[in-house]
Amino acid sequence: MTLSWNVLDIDYAAEADRIAQRLREITARELHKRGLVVAISGGIDSSCSIALAVRALGPERVFALILPERDSSDDSGVRARILAEHLGVRVEAVDIAPALAAIGCYAERDAAVRRALPEYGEGWRFKIVIDGGIEGRINRFRLVAVSPAGETVDRPLGLAEYLQIVAATNFKQRIRKTLEYYHADRLNYGVVGTPNRLEYDQGFFVKNGDGSADVKPIAHLYKTQVYGMARHLGLPEGVCAAVPTTDTYSLEQGQDEFYFALPYRSMDLALWALNHSLPASELARVLEITPAQAEAVYEDIRTKRRTTRYLHARPMLVGEVAELDLH
Repeated sequence: MTLSWNVLDIDYAAEADRIAQRLREITARELHKRGLVVAISGGIDSSCSIALAVRALGPERVFALILPERDSSDDSGVRARILAEHLGVRVEAVDIAPALAAIGCYAERDAAVRRALPEYGEGWRFKIVIDGGIEGRINRFRLVAVSPAGETVDRPLGLAEYLQIVAATNFKQRIRKTLEYYHADRLNYGVVGTPNRLEYDQGFFVKNGDGSADVKPIAHLYKTQVYGMARHLGLPEGVCAAVPTTDTYSLEQGQDEFYFALPYRSMDLALWALNHSLPASELARVLEITPAQAEAVYEDIRTKRRTTRYLHARPMLVGEVAELDLH
């Protein structure tokens, strides 16, 4: 098999109809719910997910939440509101910053940042970046910060500091999910999860946070296909052209800076190629990288699958309860 960019092409009309049909069946017959709740960020994944929910159930049975906090981009909130108006769904916006501050999200995060960068304080902005995946090295994390005067500082980030920053930041996804389930319970609705295939496969989500849901309508779609689906569904151009970011840290951060070895389009192709057992040399040819770099990307995918497998797992029991075994 020869690898090319068109391997990710699909029949969007047929796939949109298939997803909508399954969403109707799942909501009514398997979840026994009246509708669906979707938290929207203005990003492509949540936008596509809510559009598919509306296609399946109609706008009157879909409830949208916009859940910003201190580090959220203003642009993402604007796109989310434009999308909600475009789709005609009910929408509620809740600033979750006070709740996050109350449980220590920002304080714990900042304490860890200051251990790596003692001068960090009011007016600073930062993000975490990763490197090593495409070179075949162990992934290493760095702290990139910008001072109030505009000076950029790049520091190595120790494991303890990295883990504390990520743990504190994960409060954001978990508080959002708490609100989603509050409204789902109130309305007798199901909750939609919004990971695409790349994120779902590679464990790029928070357990009991954005990884928690009743149905995940685009988890089988590569991110490239999610963009294609959004355009097929006629979503606003600002949504369709949005650059993927984590929208988590005060400095804008691309997903490839924080987690993936390559930008999403190249990662999609790498994941597809590995899933179809194509040699690394084929990936190298299309991406114009060396075979060694392509093999390093393959190994990075395999490593993330192994290390994030627990994110997909249901709670483990130490004794069998056969009557409730759903698998």
